[in-house]
Amino acid sequence: MNWKDIVANNTRARRKVRISRALGIALTPKAEKYMERRPYAPGQHGRARRKQDSDYAVRLREKQRLRAQYGIREAQMTRAFEEAKRTKGLTGENLVELLEMRLDALVLRAGFARTIAQARQLVVHRHIMVDGARVDRPSFRVSEGQLIHVHSRSEVMAPFQVAAAGAHRDVLPQVPPYLDVQLEKLQARLVRRPKRSEVPVTCEEQLVVEYYAR
Repeated sequence: MNWKDIVANNTRARRKVRISRALGIALTPKAEKYMERRPYAPGQHGRARRKQDSDYAVRLREKQRLRAQYGIREAQMTRAFEEAKRTKGLTGENLVELLEMRLDALVLRAGFARTIAQARQLVVHRHIMVDGARVDRPSFRVSEGQLIHVHSRSEVMAPFQVAAAGAHRDVLPQVPPYLDVQLEKLQARLVRRPKRSEVPVTCEEQLVVEYYAR
């Protein structure tokens, strides 16, 4: 890695920390450690008590929190919401469950990556396969029963060897029950659709529904 890459990585890391502090939720392991030392918003007035937020501001922030945890664009979030609204059941729960079935999200939950950004990068760089076929779209919707696995040529790469040894488990939640993971083989199967109560994201999804229904 050259100095330009190092500078770029440090810049991205600082940006993630700042966003995490603004949203009140750690988006990366580094942000979590930083927020333990400085549990307040960024900026010179971060320590000051905030005035009461409007209902709109509260709903907007909750939507941004959910978006940030999946690292998706607003257009992707809007499409997911519209699909969730058309699906039988509670719209908010449907929204989280649909987002959780994204390939990059499941790569993260399986422990193949340390952050959602790294999971997305692994997919984009064509290291990840679904049922034997390479998939390079992080938004790919994984179906029940499908197997997610690392390409055989990629398994020997250092990031995957680190993952297979379980090195990311110290910063990730426990593997959720909708995933059957064989980490040493770098394989994970989505055994069923996730349930909102099992999805390890911090969100009051009803506020997100209210934001889009305004």
